[in-house]
Amino acid sequence: MAGQSDEGGLRFAVLGPVRAWRDGQELDLGTPLQRSILGMLLLRAGHAVTPNEMIDAVWGEDAPPRALGALRTYVSRLRTVLEPDRPARSRPELLTSIGRGYALLLPEDALDLTRFERGIGQAETARKTGRLPEAAAALRAALALFEGEPLAGTVGPYAEHQRDRLIERRISVVETLMDVDLELGNQARIVSELIALTADHPLRERLRAQLMLAYYRCGRQGDALNVFTETREALIDELGIEPGPELTALHQRILAADPALAAPVQVHSDVPREEPAEADEPQPPIELPRPAQLPAAPGDFTGRKEIVVRLRTLLSARSSAEGVPVAAISGIGGVGKTALAVHVAHLLDDVFPDGQLYADLRGYTDGATAPESALGGFLRALGIPPDVIPDGAAERSALYRSILAERRILVLLDNARDAEQVSPLLPGSPGCAAIVTSRVKLADLPSARLVDLDVMEPGEALRLFAAVAGAERVAAEQGAAMDVVAACGFLPLAVRIVAARLAARPSWTVASLVPRLADEQRRLDELRVGHLAVEATFALGYGQLTTAQARAFRLLSLPTGPDISAGAAAAVLSMSAFEAEEMLESLVDASLLEAPAPGRYRFHDLLKLFARRALDKSERPQAQTMALRRLLGFYLASAQSAHTLAYEGSMIPGNLVVVGSGLTFTSADEAVAWLISEGDSLFAAISQAAAAARTAEQLLPAADLLVAMEPLLESGTHTREFDHSTRAVLATAQNLGDQAGELRARYVLGRVLFAGNRLKEAERQFRIVDELSRARAERIVTGEVLNALAVVVGRQRRHTEALSLFDAATRFYRENDVPAGEALVLSYSARDHLGLNRPEDAITAAEKGLAIFTEIGSGAGTARARYHLGVVLSRVGRLTEAVHHHAECLAFFRAGKQRVWEQRVCSRLAETFIAAERYPDAVRHAEEALVVSREIGHPYGEALSLTVLGKALHGLGSTTRSRECLRQAFEIFSRLGAPEAGDLKVLLDSVPARPATDPAAESAAQSVVES
Repeated sequence: MAGQSDEGGLRFAVLGPVRAWRDGQELDLGTPLQRSILGMLLLRAGHAVTPNEMIDAVWGEDAPPRALGALRTYVSRLRTVLEPDRPARSRPELLTSIGRGYALLLPEDALDLTRFERGIGQAETARKTGRLPEAAAALRAALALFEGEPLAGTVGPYAEHQRDRLIERRISVVETLMDVDLELGNQARIVSELIALTADHPLRERLRAQLMLAYYRCGRQGDALNVFTETREALIDELGIEPGPELTALHQRILAADPALAAPVQVHSDVPREEPAEADEPQPPIELPRPAQLPAAPGDFTGRKEIVVRLRTLLSARSSAEGVPVAAISGIGGVGKTALAVHVAHLLDDVFPDGQLYADLRGYTDGATAPESALGGFLRALGIPPDVIPDGAAERSALYRSILAERRILVLLDNARDAEQVSPLLPGSPGCAAIVTSRVKLADLPSARLVDLDVMEPGEALRLFAAVAGAERVAAEQGAAMDVVAACGFLPLAVRIVAARLAARPSWTVASLVPRLADEQRRLDELRVGHLAVEATFALGYGQLTTAQARAFRLLSLPTGPDISAGAAAAVLSMSAFEAEEMLESLVDASLLEAPAPGRYRFHDLLKLFARRALDKSERPQAQTMALRRLLGFYLASAQSAHTLAYEGSMIPGNLVVVGSGLTFTSADEAVAWLISEGDSLFAAISQAAAAARTAEQLLPAADLLVAMEPLLESGTHTREFDHSTRAVLATAQNLGDQAGELRARYVLGRVLFAGNRLKEAERQFRIVDELSRARAERIVTGEVLNALAVVVGRQRRHTEALSLFDAATRFYRENDVPAGEALVLSYSARDHLGLNRPEDAITAAEKGLAIFTEIGSGAGTARARYHLGVVLSRVGRLTEAVHHHAECLAFFRAGKQRVWEQRVCSRLAETFIAAERYPDAVRHAEEALVVSREIGHPYGEALSLTVLGKALHGLGSTTRSRECLRQAFEIFSRLGAPEAGDLKVLLDSVPARPATDPAAESAAQSVVES
């Protein structure tokens, strides 16, 4: 393969088997799954790919439970293969982590696909300028890069899709090459090639047409007509259709011996052709000037490689069927629309030999350029004397298009207001093309290809910063530089401004910029230099909004969450859901909001600061407070509905103080899924409300929302956020002397501490909640806290005390006629009966709890009861029944994404399989439990998983690995102060430190784990 990179001689191939070389030496890329991950990263070169995207791409719907862990392992192995000397190198990483995803930062020309596409582009340029031999050579060189089936050796849905795409791309280029050869008069040479191609692709009419034309030009009219007959029969047999109009028309022209089908006459390029002049032929018109109106190309243009290639391909097309190629680039102010457009326009200079026209339409100022004014300028640039230019816009547009009809000119229309301003300025001839930039999405501009320009990738922003501020200066403080461009939200204008300020101040360091940009109140003020200012750029777009749009734009900046749903926005704006969505979408069209997913909206960070500043200037504090209260009310009403379904029979929803309406759900899974998807926004709203509350009445909705979100704890996804928000509410409640808020916050804090196995701290919180409940006679969490207190005490092996607390909880639930509460108490108490060596009582309690949940139809309760019954049955030796109950509840918890419960059940299944001496099954479930525990950051669950994994490996004969798992579990239990640490010490003492292990047993055990 040709084309070395400068990154240690690394090069890659996807146009055949996925392969890699360093300095000519092929690298071992590992398993098909590992090659598949590399293949995806290569095809997405330079762009971050999230773990979920990779899992879907490689495994699809069959992803195993441990897919994320396996993915991280494969990525780590790829890093080792591709960058074995990474720690000793000063260059940027090749395979790097960006956010939660990974990206492969390829050196230039390192990938065969990149060289292939560049070759195609060179061929297109050569063909358009009449250099046909050069075009054919470039196409053949590009096609030679294919070394078999693309992405061979890779698996998964993504690879299959991309393989099909690349195969289609290759045959399309082959067809183009055949056209070029026919234009060159090489029909005799390519007949055999076309025969083979049509045999491989019998239904591709374009190849069949090329073969017919080649036969005809070789004097084989009969063979040409036979090709049509065979093609028609194949299409009817396979697809039930007749040949298309192009093939049919060619057939008729061959029958009629159309002279226009004759082969072109070959003329040497160094021999000028002279056409005989007719005596009465008119003199040629005076040659019109070649306009070159483009602004200077940005010398430090950085990144955007994929979009640049896409735009060049679009604008170079000359298909009359698709009309004039028009690229409409939209995006927020300062995102680099003009820089991109000008850069691409200069790259296309040779494609448009008759020149370029440029107009700044000033669409975001009061003095927007009128279409007739821009047309007047264009006509003068094209050589039309001012005194003959028509007055009206329609007449000017008609003359303008007439002049462009036989020319190849690129038109760049910058800063357009809307489609109405742009339409009269577009060429009418397919030989021309246009680029339009606008802050609004010109969806109503006919035939325009919309290009929504986002902020830069982190690496691109860093390179731009270095290009302006100085590469050596930035390289010396790369960490601080990344903090700076991140504070700029990777917005090119902001990055350019801070880089320019740094370049003008030799005494400043990059690090000195970080605190200046960290202050959100000052950040916009820092982002100005000379005549450039981010705030002024944003103000232009803001000034074009209607009064209603401007107020919505301001109010939506109030919530501190990362994004907002349409329903939540409706609450903030006091609109119906339909009205709010219309408003949000209008702001998206104006590039003042982003829509990262259907129904969800967010600000760019700097735009949000601008909107907040405008809000503080325009809206009274009372209006802002009311908007946030409506939002909190919406979240609380929705969470109440979610809690009702997730914890059927709970008393909590009925005791929440809900003002306003929210979403309703049809199932517990849907309810929990909403809590997970809205989690970050919910916690942001709670923390914001806690910080702003000045009275107990203002704090209560936030405290109630915390309690209503309790089912989210079972997902294990937001443990830190629960801890942070709960402590914020508790601190505010104590400052206000608000016992109601304190009660709620302490209850949730106890649940968070219990989830982290901080049992003594959890017990303290629950006892305070119990006292507050009694003192206030408030029943919102009375039963729940008695049950929780009993569980915590039982986990500390104070079983008699635990059963006494369970009895108190049972009495409370019976007095208030809450059978679900009583069933929950029975299920949990079974474990303490076991602790007191009363197995029959344990079974009775667990079975009764399950019966009550089943009778009242509580899916969540039934699953929890099955879990507890399974634990009891496993301990008393009824292993088959235990596995049955645990398998049933595991399916429920996985469907509802309740990952804490998923981890627990997998651990218990592993315990049961150990008791049944089914060690391979035990290892599998213990590994699953361990993966989930680590993914959700659950140390107690991790220790429990390591314990059962160690026992299972010991059963398989893998003593060394068994002891290591048990040792890790012991360390975690000891750190947590869990009583299980004592059990582990006894167990560790029973496992020899240096056993005489059978190597075959170790190998077999390793195979079980890896499988």
